[in-house]
Amino acid sequence: MTPSELHQDAIVIDGLIIAKWNRELFEDMRRGGLSAANCTVSVWEGFQATVDNIVKSNALMAECSDLVRSVRTTADITRAKEEGKTGILYGFQNAHAFEDQIGYVEIFKQLGVGIVQLCYNTQNLVGTGCYERDGGLSGFGREIVAEMNRVGIMCDLSHVGSQTSEEVILESQKPVCYSHCLPSGLKEHPRNKSDEELRFIADHGGFVGVTMFTPFLRAGIDATVDDYVEAIEYVMNIVGEDAIGIGTDFTQGHGQDFFEWLTHDKGYARRLTSFGKIINPEGIRTIGEFPNLTEALLRRGFSEPVVRKIMGENWVRVLKDVWGA
Repeated sequence: MTPSELHQDAIVIDGLIIAKWNRELFEDMRRGGLSAANCTVSVWEGFQATVDNIVKSNALMAECSDLVRSVRTTADITRAKEEGKTGILYGFQNAHAFEDQIGYVEIFKQLGVGIVQLCYNTQNLVGTGCYERDGGLSGFGREIVAEMNRVGIMCDLSHVGSQTSEEVILESQKPVCYSHCLPSGLKEHPRNKSDEELRFIADHGGFVGVTMFTPFLRAGIDATVDDYVEAIEYVMNIVGEDAIGIGTDFTQGHGQDFFEWLTHDKGYARRLTSFGKIINPEGIRTIGEFPNLTEALLRRGFSEPVVRKIMGENWVRVLKDVWGA
């Protein structure tokens, strides 16, 4: 089987996309052969604004029903693959939308939200992000984790502080994930995870999606798809071939104003970080170039069964464990 044939045959899942929602994006997902993607519908927004985002996203998906379908269960991912569509799973990058209401967790599950990152860079009612002194998981946070377990929403810890992450990993009765991260063993950065952190989440049944965001890669903006594969291999050597997948963090279609919003606390307060020029690795600059990743993994020497696991099968397994379907 050629790399192209393997990519077309495989389940391909991107565990984190925060690109600009439009038909163009969905068309590029089809060019890239994506079976499903975790698409961010909330970062700094509260309950009402997040519901509004979901309303707009639902309307866009209805207009583009020839390209995409909603994902509530892993069977929906299989169905999307069979129909030649991309399954869209809604995700949050902050628990801020839950505000102080535990009941909102189930409401958002009913609206199609399947993964929620507990903190985005800073402190919220649940715990602490990676750019702030880490106070750990709050008592309210423990209740939120328990409710997310109950209704079947996966806990994501990508932008979460080290102490808070450890406490969530121990608290959760279901597998948790870093949906989009890179190893600090290749580059030191507050957003990257140490070997110990990667090992800890895997040892407790968790999952790691590897991002290709160039500010966190060793080669920076000079990175290629092969540098991305180097990072995938590094992480896999720690967590094993069953606990790893893809979480690109594609920001396709967004301009500088979007990154200004992301990199300030609450979207408007103090500056937390600065990325400079944002450019994806050569060879996978757009979602449509996703087949190049399958080819690069094979070129690196990964076997076909392992490539299938990395590209999507592992995500399906862990999501089924969390969602129960």
